[in-house]
Amino acid sequence: MSSSAGFNALARGVQKLFVGNLPWTVSTKELQVYFSKYGHVQSSNVIYDKTTGLSRGYGFIVFNTRDGYSNATNKAYHSLEGRVLDVQPASS
Repeated sequence: MSSSAGFNALARGVQKLFVGNLPWTVSTKELQVYFSKYGHVQSSNVIYDKTTGLSRGYGFIVFNTRDGYSNATNKAYHSLEGRVLDVQPASS
């Protein structure tokens, strides 16, 4: 891996958020729509239990820009379907 590829991977990781306390009814698409008001979302992913197919209550958002990431992390709290979300930087 070239050093520039490593840097780009690191830069992308910085713009990734962990989103916990998700209502089980929220899909990957709904998560993306919610966070897109803060900036362009590169990807969103709700984690599902492989056995039951139900949401495990958390997911991840990756922003294309630092602005989107900053806008989302600077908000005091996030609420979706009446539930306050646990939003924090993801550890790669």
